Amino acid sequence: MTTFVDRVELHVAAGSGGHGCASVHREKFKPLGGPDGGNGGRGGDVILVVDQSVTTLLDYHHSPHRKATNGKPGEGGNRSGKDGQDLILPVPDGTVVLDKRGEVLADLVGHGTSFVAAEGGRGGLGNAALASARRKAPGFALLGEPGRSGDIVLELKTVADVALVGYPSAGKSSLISVLSAAKPKIADYPFTTLVPNLGVVTAGSTVYTVADVPGLIPGASQGRGLGLEFLRHVERCSVLVHVLDTATLESDRDPVSDLDVIEEELRQYGGLDDRPRIVVLNKVDIPDGKDLAEMIRPDLEERGYRVFEVSAVAHLGLKELSFALAEIVATARAARPKEEATRIVIRPKAVDDAGFTVTREDEGLFRVRGDKPERWVRQTDFNNDEAVGYLADRLNRLGVEEQLMKAGARAGDGVAIGPEDDAVVFDWEPTMMAGAEMLGRRGEDHRLEAPRPAAQRRRDRDAERDEAERAYDDFEPF
Repeated sequence: MTTFVDRVELHVAAGSGGHGCASVHREKFKPLGGPDGGNGGRGGDVILVVDQSVTTLLDYHHSPHRKATNGKPGEGGNRSGKDGQDLILPVPDGTVVLDKRGEVLADLVGHGTSFVAAEGGRGGLGNAALASARRKAPGFALLGEPGRSGDIVLELKTVADVALVGYPSAGKSSLISVLSAAKPKIADYPFTTLVPNLGVVTAGSTVYTVADVPGLIPGASQGRGLGLEFLRHVERCSVLVHVLDTATLESDRDPVSDLDVIEEELRQYGGLDDRPRIVVLNKVDIPDGKDLAEMIRPDLEERGYRVFEVSAVAHLGLKELSFALAEIVATARAARPKEEATRIVIRPKAVDDAGFTVTREDEGLFRVRGDKPERWVRQTDFNNDEAVGYLADRLNRLGVEEQLMKAGARAGDGVAIGPEDDAVVFDWEPTMMAGAEMLGRRGEDHRLEAPRPAAQRRRDRDAERDEAERAYDDFEPF
């Protein structure tokens, strides 16, 4: 059964905003008291938050689909809908968030660090908020905006000061068990350790963490063994410790060649050349191991390595190793730049920045892209003519029609607002006028429909009455 997961693909979906309400206040002796439709609530966000009590991504491996709640729709009586509840997803310290293409979106290090993985949709405005001097009683409301959704990849990179690397059965688990209070599984066969183990070590006034990285073998950086799976866990460390087995029973291996193989794998993985190295010659409590350690130590020191002879079983040389690691960790911490409070930088858009683009595509299609026009389209109820007319007015005021004319669009050309896979396409009919004063009865816009017979009959009756009044005024008695 899987107990440790350090890479998952997660599908997140934020909540959609609630629809606005189109309502008219009604009470006794006030049949038309004005619009009182409330706004829709905002959809909930999906937020990743670092939690020190979480050490694995196992929960998301079993349940990869996560969705926040939707906002509630508005109601009459100027009652706004309730906002959707944010979905908080706890992740381990050191989690990296990537998109499907492998680009890093966030690096979450430090307790409480958060990242909004999916933003909730805006709530739609009710007709009370849409009322104006020209549109005193709107017969429509805006729809709630859909929440954002998509797939993200979570990768856990262990946050440790010291990383123990080496061949399987080199004694890394035994070493971390005597340096700290960690209790990893220890056995006399390869690949005993299947997950990284963390231990906390105290040396004098310095407290640091040690990670036991599962055994590496030749070809680990290309995916052999468990190396590619866990090499990412050494990226954040301050010092690398090569644990070499001086009492190996394999005739084709020796500590120096083991060191060269592991260094080659680290070089191919990349990004670790600047980390200081320490060599630990383990199992010197065995006579053959002690003799081999004394034989190869001058060669390793000549290469520039600090070498320590230890025995995890007999507890030999552990104090010297622990304080040496504490010294390197303290130096690395002092060299790090001090963390400063995040500065909020506000970059206002240029005054003449309309926030949209108009491009001409094949077959005479013009495409409009921009946050405002695309959001307005998503919030428009196309079953309500007045709402469509309101959208046309907004696009006109934004300057879309003017840019279409400059791009060479003519009446009847196709115009698409939005991306190719989710766009609203219509035949363009230029208006180039404000439009609000052109609205007829509530819920209707005469730009989108043929003349109504009832309205024509009223106009005919008004014309007959005016003609009769003029004839009466011109009448002269005998």
